[in-house]
Order: sequence, then structure tokens, then C-alpha cells
Amino acid sequence: MGLLGVLLPMIRLYLVGVRVLLYQLFNRSFTLPALPHQHGRVAIVTGGGRGMGFEVARRLVGLGMHVIIAGNVEQEGLDAVVQIRKETKHGKVEFLFLDLSSLRSVRQFAQKFKSTGLPLHVLVNNAGVMLVPERRTADGFELQFGLNFLGHFLLTHLLLDTIKRSGRHDRHSRIVTMSSATHYGARLNMDDLQSRSCYSSHGAYSQSKLALVMFTYFLHEQLLAGGFPVSTNAVDPGMVDTQLYENLCSPAQKLKKPAAKLLFRTPAEGASTALYAAVASELEGVGGSYLYNGEQVSSSELSYDEELQTQLWKASCSLVGV
Repeated sequence: MGLLGVLLPMIRLYLVGVRVLLYQLFNRSFTLPALPHQHGRVAIVTGGGRGMGFEVARRLVGLGMHVIIAGNVEQEGLDAVVQIRKETKHGKVEFLFLDLSSLRSVRQFAQKFKSTGLPLHVLVNNAGVMLVPERRTADGFELQFGLNFLGHFLLTHLLLDTIKRSGRHDRHSRIVTMSSATHYGARLNMDDLQSRSCYSSHGAYSQSKLALVMFTYFLHEQLLAGGFPVSTNAVDPGMVDTQLYENLCSPAQKLKKPAAKLLFRTPAEGASTALYAAVASELEGVGGSYLYNGEQVSSSELSYDEELQTQLWKASCSLVGV
């Protein structure tokens, strides 16, 4: 099972990638409609210092939102703040340190934000790593599962009361979680969520993105049952030319460079559906959806397994200590 356990997730991931690139070859990127002004509203964007996260933060500030860029590279975040302030002149944007691979850091960030007394109308769970060599977080979790999924799981949990209080029934607060088409080829091993028995960087990444979709659906049902004015959706940005691909193997890197120029979306294009989910009037009150290229589409069959969603939720609560 060792070699097969490494090869199969890799094959599934690259097959999904080919399908996405073919779609992007023959279909234009989603064009955003006019977005409503966001004066007085507050957003947090994880990984907002670069790539798609930066584009989301920049556009939200331009719409009049007070944006907190959350990231683990301080200078990068501060530089992003300076650049956005130059572009928007009077825009409200700031940086707060957040290391999603550390539960302690996530708790410190949430406490620091809540101590400001600010409301929270939009949370964009954007940050992530992809195809990293086998590594563990400060808390002993497999890095991709720990940072991409568990860090955002805990962050959302800790900020949820603030998000609930900030929403109105005529204007919901929104949680936008960045997933990936790679989740279509993912498997969720509840007996080995940390990939200890056989590590595949491709399988671990895909699993983390599937977990984010399932988390979104389970949370939506909880919010709906409680009657809370909060919408939560998962977003697939497509294949976007960002630094996320820096861990590809050498042959794949060589193929990626020419393919990126022709077939990949730009960070601004990749950010468009996340922005749509975050503020568009057309999605007011819409939750529990998987959005791709500006449309609600079906996610993987496995992602709708309610029993598995419940198991993942309970296991995640135990792992992060909530």
C-alpha cells in the first residue's frame, strides 16, 4: 500500500487539474457584477498579504470595508497594508499576526480581535499551503490538514459569536471558505486524518480541501437550525497563478510555467468568486453552497455525506479542544 498510497492521490489530483485547465481554456473567468458599498462593515481575510487574499482584501477596502489582513509573515502583511492604503487613500486596513499552524496563535488572534470591540461581517478563510513535504504543526498535526483546515476551523469557531451578532436578517454576515477542485479526488480517512500511516502530499492537500467543504455544509445546517443571520459558502477559485504551486516537483514546475501563462487565472480573477460570495447582493441569504466561476455547482458526492460531516466535526472539536 505504501507506493500505491502515494501514487493514487497524485494521479487523482493531476487528473482533476487537467479537467480544470481544459475548462479554463474554453471558458472565460467570471466577471463580477456591481458590488454594493460596504461602509461601516468589517472583514478578516486570512492570507491577505499576497495572491488571491491580497486581491480580496484590496477590493473589500475599495468598497469601503474595514479589513484586517491576517497572516504569518509580518513584513508581507505590512507591505500589503501600505500598498492598499496608497490605492484607496482613505481606506481602513490593518495587519494582525496569525499563524494558522499554531492553535495558540489562532486563540491569541481571536482574543486580540475581539478585544477591539469591532463587529465582524465577513470572514474569508483563504490562507493555505499545498503539496508540502511531510511536516507537523506546533500541535503535532499534519501541516496541510492542520493549517488549511483545523486552523480555520478553530478560528471560525472562536469568532462565530461575533459573526452572529454582527448579522441582520436582511443583511447576513458571511463566512467564505476557499476550497479547491482537488477535493473531488480526495478521500477522508477518519482513522488517519494526520496521514501517519502513509504520507502523500497530494492526498493530504486534497483531504484538507474536502474537509473545508464538509465543514462549510455542516456549519450551514447549524446556523440554519439556529435561525442565525449568517451565510457560509465554499469557493473554488480554479487554478490560479500564485505562489501556492512553489512545492511542485521539478518536472511539474517546468510544465506549470508555460501552462500558467496560457491557462491559469490571475490572482484577481481567482479572487472574483470569493468576493462575490463575500458581498454580492445576489447571494444575500444564500448558504451551504459550493461556488465555482461565479456559479453554484455540485461538490463531490462524498462531501454531502452527513454522517461523515458529523464525524469530522466531532473529531475536529476534539483535536482543537473546543
